[in-house]
Amino acid sequence: MQTSEAVVKYLRTIEFEYGYSPETVRAYRSDLYLFLDFLLTTKQVMIRDLNADIMRGWLWQQQEEGNSSTTIARKIATLKSFGSWLEAQDLLPFNPAETLQTPKRTQKLPRVLAVEQVRHILNTAKQRAETARVNGGPDARAIRDWVMLELIYATGIRLSETTLLPLSHVNLRERTIRVIGKGNKERVIPFGKPAAEALDKYIRVARPLLTNPEKPHSELFLGNRGGKLPNSHLYRLVTKYIGDLLGAEPAGPHTLRHSVATHMLDYGAELRVVQEFLGHDSIASTQVYTHISKQRLAQGYLLAHPRAKKPGSDPATTRTKEQAGAVDPTSDPVRFKPKPGELKKYKDADE
Repeated sequence: MQTSEAVVKYLRTIEFEYGYSPETVRAYRSDLYLFLDFLLTTKQVMIRDLNADIMRGWLWQQQEEGNSSTTIARKIATLKSFGSWLEAQDLLPFNPAETLQTPKRTQKLPRVLAVEQVRHILNTAKQRAETARVNGGPDARAIRDWVMLELIYATGIRLSETTLLPLSHVNLRERTIRVIGKGNKERVIPFGKPAAEALDKYIRVARPLLTNPEKPHSELFLGNRGGKLPNSHLYRLVTKYIGDLLGAEPAGPHTLRHSVATHMLDYGAELRVVQEFLGHDSIASTQVYTHISKQRLAQGYLLAHPRAKKPGSDPATTRTKEQAGAVDPTSDPVRFKPKPGELKKYKDADE
């Protein structure tokens, strides 16, 4: 059998039998098609030709083309998954990618927004939603965009979890959403009053205006013509609102996810609660946010403690909390504040 034929069967399997997310399938498809192109140049296109040396040759080529260690690590994960499937299907006696070593990743702390910056973004989007008009009526697209921003910050859900969220998975009475995340794993996430009010307005006012009766869709958020909302629209939307705040840094929906996780820890949430909230399999993925909170603690100490300042320094010339990136402890991040006892319920369930 040719490797290309096996790749097609593998991709169908992970999409329709294993239930991998569309983003994961897309990434694996991209990696494997590049690998197939490499095999064509080496004229080793049969399954029986696959071995670790060929795979290392392709990975070296990818590295020489400037791919980061994180990208190389993902490509190795793709090869290992594909190789494991080949072994399970008895197409090869063993997984040829098993011995590939994943490069160490340089951990980079995610950029986060201050609470007041998020508040400004959400208020700006809300104001536009309330004032924009189309043919004398409400602008359904502006309302939708505002509500998506509110919901992402309220729940920390990922880009694809937002665009694929079914309307039936929203419970306004309980103030929860049911999300199918990575690995087809389900979690229930609470949200606060601002997000509940925004969702109620979108569902009552805006969504009916976006719905195409001839081609109804089950997703909560609809595209401009009533179809599926493209992921690219949500990415551009978030970038438009927060791009100026972070300069040249990446400013997609994950920035809001990073921000809510950090803010929850800043305001006393336990790490296990945040892990459950974000849908992380490993708590190690969540611990990166503790480093950010420690940085904020140090900045707050330097700003506020009388013996932290250098002798002779003038408090009037000290940087403001916003400049230092510290969170104002008197502000109330109500947008991700659930009903009393809600997070404790999830903590108890996790334990």
